[in-house]
Amino acid sequence: MLKCGQVRSLFVTAGLLASVGVVTAQPLEPIRYVVSFPAPGTHYLEVDATVPAEGQTEVELMMPVWTPGSYLVREYARHVEAFAAFDTSGRALPVEKTRKNRWRVSTGGAQVVNVRYRVYAREMSVRTNWVEDRFALVNGAPTFVTLVETRARPHDVRLVLPQGWARTMTSMPPAPGGEPHHYRVPDFDTLVDSPIVAGNPAVHEFQVDGVPHYLVNVGEAGVWDGARAAADLTTIVRTAGAMWGGLPYDRYLFLNMITESGGGLEHANSTVLMTNRWSTSTPAAYRGWLSLASHELFHAWNVKRLRPVELGPFDYENENHTRSLWVVEGFTEYYADLLLLRAGLMSEAEYLQALSSNIQSVQSTPGRLVQPVETASFDAWIKYYRPDENSSNSAISYYSKGAVLAFLLDARIRRATEGARSLDDVMRLAYERYAGVRGYSASDFEALVAEVAGPGAGVREWYAMVVEAAGELDYDEACRWFGLRFRELPRAQGPWLGLSTRDDGGRLVVTQVLRGGPAEQAGLNVDDEILAIGDFRVRATQLTNRLNQYQAGSTVSVLVARREELRRFDLTLVAQPPQTGALDVDPDASIEAGRHRTAWLSGD
Repeated sequence: MLKCGQVRSLFVTAGLLASVGVVTAQPLEPIRYVVSFPAPGTHYLEVDATVPAEGQTEVELMMPVWTPGSYLVREYARHVEAFAAFDTSGRALPVEKTRKNRWRVSTGGAQVVNVRYRVYAREMSVRTNWVEDRFALVNGAPTFVTLVETRARPHDVRLVLPQGWARTMTSMPPAPGGEPHHYRVPDFDTLVDSPIVAGNPAVHEFQVDGVPHYLVNVGEAGVWDGARAAADLTTIVRTAGAMWGGLPYDRYLFLNMITESGGGLEHANSTVLMTNRWSTSTPAAYRGWLSLASHELFHAWNVKRLRPVELGPFDYENENHTRSLWVVEGFTEYYADLLLLRAGLMSEAEYLQALSSNIQSVQSTPGRLVQPVETASFDAWIKYYRPDENSSNSAISYYSKGAVLAFLLDARIRRATEGARSLDDVMRLAYERYAGVRGYSASDFEALVAEVAGPGAGVREWYAMVVEAAGELDYDEACRWFGLRFRELPRAQGPWLGLSTRDDGGRLVVTQVLRGGPAEQAGLNVDDEILAIGDFRVRATQLTNRLNQYQAGSTVSVLVARREELRRFDLTLVAQPPQTGALDVDPDASIEAGRHRTAWLSGD
C-alpha cells in the first residue's frame, strides 16, 4: 500500500589445491584457436581450432546455447557455417552433427585434430558478435566450440587482425611468449567470460588502489568525451571498492561500444557497454551511461563472485534456473545509482528521481499483483527476455521490483538496528561467506539478511509477503525512517481507454490492452484496428484529440476491424488513473529522520 581490507577472487585454482597437499593431475593440453577476419566487411570471422584428441577414436565438441548474464537460450550455433575437421596431414575427417550445438569428429585415433568453421557476426548486442570493416566485438559463447568434458582444460586464443587494425583489448592474460593478440585462459568458463574488442579503439587507462582499469571506446569520433568518462569512472570504482572493502580483480576493462545501440553485460574482469555518440552531450544521457557502467561494475562482486549456487558451474547447453535474480539484478540496479550519488556524480534530487522511476515502473505494472518476484527470477528464461503484449498484465521485472525491494529492505534493516546496520552490511557479509566456489542458496541469503537485521526486523514475514507472494508494497516504513514523502504528480488530462496503439502506415492498431481497464472490459483485443468512435472516422494521429472531446463516464461506440471483420464495442470512458508520486524530502520530517537519510545516501 502506498503511504508515504582488499578482496581478491576466491575461486579455487590448481595452485591452491597443490598448496594444501592435494595431488594434481598433469596439466591438460590446451585447445588452441586462431581467429581471423579475412573479409571483415562481410561480417564473418573464421576459427581454426587445434583440439587435443588424446588418441580417442572420436571427440565431441559443443557450442553454448546461451551466455551467462543474459538468461535466454539464443541458439548461437545457428550462425556457424562450413564446420569441418582434418588430421595433421590435412586429410578430411568425418564429422556428424549430433545435436543442434554439437559435432562429433571421428579422429582415427589421432592425438590432435584441426577444426575449422565460420561464424556470421552481425548482431549488435552485448551478448553476440559484430564484425565489420573497422572493428570487431567477439564474445566467447557465440564464437568458440569446446570439448564435451568435465575437466578444466586451458584454452589458447590468437587473433590475426586485418590490415589497418592495431589493437585487441580483452581481460584474458597473455599467452606464454608474450606475442601480440595472443591469450591463454585456464578453462572454458574464463574464455566465455572474456569478450574481445579488436580494431583501433581509443583506450583511456586509469588506476584505482594500484589496480589498472581501461575505458576502451569504439567510435569516439571526436564527439564522445572519453577523458571525462574515464575520470568519472575512476570515482565510481573507488566508491564501489570502498563499499565492498576492496577491488576483487587485478585488472578491469570497460569495453564501451559507441555504436548507436544500448545495454550492458557483466564479466568477472570486464564489461561490455553499448551507447550512442551523444551520451556525453547532455546531463541526463550522461547520467544514464554512468548508471549503466556503475551497474555492470557492481556485478564484478554481485554475481560474478558472490553468486546464487545455481549459477555455477554453468551448464552451457540448458537453462540454469535461479529464484535469486531479484538480488543479482535488482540489488545491483539499486546500488548503481546509489553509488553515483555517493561518488558525487548525482545530486540527491536526481537520485530520488531515479529511485522513483523504479517505484513508478512497479506500481504501473498490473503484473505486480500476479507474479511474485522470485517467480519472475525463475521464469526469466521464458518471460523476461520474451515479452509480448500481455507481459505487463502477467509479469513483473525482477530489475525494477528487485531495486525497490532493496530500498525497502535497506530501510527495514536500518530501522530494526537503530541505524547500526544496513543492506551494505548484508552484501559485505554475504561476500565474505559465499563468494567463490560455494555460492548461496535462496534460504542462505534470507538467513544472512535475518542475521544482520536481527529478530526485530521480521525478515521471514517480509520475505513471505513481498518476495514469495505478489501484491502491493508498503512504503510507509521507509518514508518515515528516511524523512521522505510521495509528492503528488499532476494527473494526465482526458479520458482513459486502458490500451496502447501504434501508427501502422496510417492504421490505428491496438498493441496492448491493460488488465482491468475500459478497453479490456469492453472486449477490445490486441491487433484490432480502431476505425471510428461513434460514427466518425479516427485516424492514427487523432486518437488523443478525439478522446479529449468526451468526459469521463461517457459511453462511446468503438468501431474496429478484427481480421478484416467490422465489429462495434460499447466502451465507458474513465478518468486517467493517478500516477504514483515521486519521492521527495518531507519538509515536515524530523531532524532525526534527516540524519537517517544522510547516513543512507552517504554510505556513512
